[in-house]
Amino acid sequence: MGAIIGLLVAVVVLIYILSAIKVVRQGYQYTVERFGKFTYVAQPGLTFITPMFDRIGRRVNMMEQVLDIPGQEIITKDNAMVAVDGVVFFQVLDAAKAAYEVSDLYVAIMQLATTNLRTVMGSMDLDELLSKRDEINARLLSVVDHATEAWGVKITRVELKDIRPPADIVNAMTRQMKAEREKRATILESEAARQNEINRAEGQKQAQILEAEGRKEAAFRDAEARERSAQAEATATKMVSDAIEGGSTQAINYFIAQKYVEAIGLFATSPNAKTILFPVEATQLMGTLGGIGELARDALGGDGGSPANVSVPRTR
Repeated sequence: MGAIIGLLVAVVVLIYILSAIKVVRQGYQYTVERFGKFTYVAQPGLTFITPMFDRIGRRVNMMEQVLDIPGQEIITKDNAMVAVDGVVFFQVLDAAKAAYEVSDLYVAIMQLATTNLRTVMGSMDLDELLSKRDEINARLLSVVDHATEAWGVKITRVELKDIRPPADIVNAMTRQMKAEREKRATILESEAARQNEINRAEGQKQAQILEAEGRKEAAFRDAEARERSAQAEATATKMVSDAIEGGSTQAINYFIAQKYVEAIGLFATSPNAKTILFPVEATQLMGTLGGIGELARDALGGDGGSPANVSVPRTR
């Protein structure tokens, strides 16, 4: 009997020890209750409790979790019906509050996110919903995180997965986008044409400026050439005048003969006359040419021989 009683006591002690040993998994925290009242939180690893007095209350997941928000039909500020669904990322920071401050943590977070999603998106126009997702996510994150702070939960992110407007609104938006792109294309084409005309006008302006500059330079050169020609003419006239003043009649004969020959050349090169009729006084022409010969002999230092025979053209 003593052996049997000892064996029973050993079995009871073994069962008591095994009941007192609890292993908490990594990423979880267990709440320990004594007579139904929360006492402390068991951390991951090996922990001991008092059997028959203490028990494990809640096993709280401390890892970051993802909660899917089901699709919602939301009416926007401009009375457009859109379907929206999203996800909420959260993490439990206080296991005791998450276990005892709210009845069902997952349902509470989902309902809170859904109601605030309707509130935030219902106060915006459809265009704002489609273009300001980041702003919607930020507003939802702020509101939901503030509400779940009392539950020991941190909302890390709120993301909208999809926004689905009705088909007729999508078609209208497509037509609007097409019209807007055509409008921008027309504006760009008109701007290009305007710039082209401006460039062309600028080119014509520059060409006219350069042409005017060229005419100015040419006129300046012509004036300079006429001035130099006049100076040369004045110099020649002065030399002839000096020669006449010195008593040399051949100089004036040379001067008159030069002008006479130039005038005959102008008549000969006229494009409007095939036949030229004008009187030529042979004696005067001979005298003029004789004067030219005398000047040439004086210039070359030749003797006073008779001038060369010069044939006089007949009058035609």
